[in-house]
Amino acid sequence: MYRKILGKTPVIREIHLGGGTPTFFSAENLQLLINGILDGVHIHPKAEFSFEGHPGNTTDQHLLTLYNLGFRRLSLGIQDFDPRVQFIIHRHQSFEEVLAVTLKAREIGYTSVNFDLIYGLPLQTLEGLTNTMYLVAGLMPDRIAFYSYAHVPWVKPGQRRFTEDDLPDANLKGKLNEVGRSLLTSFGYVEVGMDHFALPGDALLIAQQRGTLHRNFMGYTHQHTQLLIGLGVSSISDSHYAFAQNVKVVEDYLERVNNSELPILKGHLMTYEDLIISKHIFNIMCNGHTTWNHYTEPCDAVFEGMERLGPIADDGLIELSSYGLSVTDEGKRYLRNICMALDARLWANQPETQLFSMAI
Repeated sequence: MYRKILGKTPVIREIHLGGGTPTFFSAENLQLLINGILDGVHIHPKAEFSFEGHPGNTTDQHLLTLYNLGFRRLSLGIQDFDPRVQFIIHRHQSFEEVLAVTLKAREIGYTSVNFDLIYGLPLQTLEGLTNTMYLVAGLMPDRIAFYSYAHVPWVKPGQRRFTEDDLPDANLKGKLNEVGRSLLTSFGYVEVGMDHFALPGDALLIAQQRGTLHRNFMGYTHQHTQLLIGLGVSSISDSHYAFAQNVKVVEDYLERVNNSELPILKGHLMTYEDLIISKHIFNIMCNGHTTWNHYTEPCDAVFEGMERLGPIADDGLIELSSYGLSVTDEGKRYLRNICMALDARLWANQPETQLFSMAI
């Protein structure tokens, strides 16, 4: 259906197989899925395919099948190796399982392995996080995403095995963040954008150094494409000038697709103001600085954002001028706060907005 709408043969630059844990599918079904997506398209010479896997059920056959289909990047959702934390968040994988998958992926020929780690989890302690970090350092994944736990039990009922009393308080969560970042730096990782770390020589880090780092709904990438098509339940498509989210229920999705209807639930057409503000937010997230010209791109939302940025500048987190802003070294860990200050729609809807997570 998308190929028919595009009217020409699409060129695939990236495929990210995620949105959950694709390795719950058999290797045979994943091959059927990817072959279907690649049927009738051109694959760019510099295309990069990546997938998310669960250490407990990613088999050698999964790794080999996806490698033969062109996948070279693997992401594993570790979160934390502490058994108490794993139990309470319904996430079970041993270090031995992660070790086996990582070594096998590298043996087959995967060129990049990413680990997802989270701080602020229920029952998480400084000792437990430190132990997790040292175990991770023993495997030295090429990239690490180290981000804040988002407590959203109204969205994810599975988070209700615990209560808010089991969560680290703000002081401990801040310390978990500081300790984790410090350890990653000591292991040789360099911070990339927001919540990401990479080893020297990694494509993400090189892109940041060159000023070509890009971010989309899937996260950071060193390649910039203006069209992102989301396939599957709840996935998001982005054409730069608009974005849309698919329906969130499997049965609804199947019904729509089988009736030859795009399974879109809702979307948003970007206004002039949206495009200006989003450009500055992405510049800050990717490059740590942005510039604005009030004559060629007049936008009241920028002036309003500058007022909200004043206290952040007073705290030494940014250098703010009438021409733009630059994030200081101290401000790098507060990129989310800085971007939020510029987000006009967030502030316009503030009384009715249920914020997704704490900034730190």
